[in-house]
Amino acid sequence: MTTQPDYFSKYENLHFARDEEGVLEVRMHTNGGPLVFTGKTHREFPDAFYDISRDRDNRIVILTGTGDAWIAQIDFASLGDVTDPREWDRTFWEGKKVLQNLLDIEVPVISAVNGPALLHSEYILTTDIVLAAENAVFQDMPHLNAGIVPGDGVHILWPLVLGSIRGRYFLLTQQTLTAHQALDLGVVNEVLPGDQLMARARELAHQLAKQPTLNLRYTRVALTQRLKRLVQEGLGYGLALEGITASDLRNAQH
Repeated sequence: MTTQPDYFSKYENLHFARDEEGVLEVRMHTNGGPLVFTGKTHREFPDAFYDISRDRDNRIVILTGTGDAWIAQIDFASLGDVTDPREWDRTFWEGKKVLQNLLDIEVPVISAVNGPALLHSEYILTTDIVLAAENAVFQDMPHLNAGIVPGDGVHILWPLVLGSIRGRYFLLTQQTLTAHQALDLGVVNEVLPGDQLMARARELAHQLAKQPTLNLRYTRVALTQRLKRLVQEGLGYGLALEGITASDLRNAQH
């Protein structure tokens, strides 16, 4: 496993590193700093997670951000004209594939949430172990701010994790949860000082890496089966409703 796969250098906003035990670290970034979510990342992340899922040299995956934020910023303009149904068709497809491909990573996945997770926090909720730095916060920031339905998977996974009433409140009020609140509510497994976060993620990854590879793979398959079903049932519908409200923004502009 000394030769790096081609996809390690394929994606501008992802840095990959894999050790001799097959622990793959995936770090999101923009120019080496905290990730700014853009149309480009929306297009490329589904392909990146697909590449990770089909690489059988990966035995554990750690997903993290860069600097003091997991994902806290978005460039709305780069996403294109979301009021155009043809543009939304692309968003619809990518929005489905990104979660499906995350869940198709058939090895344990650890989230190391290194700071505010204000958008696409649903990625975190597809993983098996969630570690958070003390400065991490969780919120669904972009949807209601843009006047559109939170239908990209947050509508499925947050009510599942928090419970139906708390999950709907979280989305409708754009509630911000601190790392310790998220721990108390069962969203996060451990809260750590920021300078200890990756060390703990690697410790857990190497603990898991002692297991036989097939056991790692099939345990992830067993643990994600229900999530896959819920995402398959509800994600396309949620994105369609989101697209309708995006189209309605054009009327609001006139």
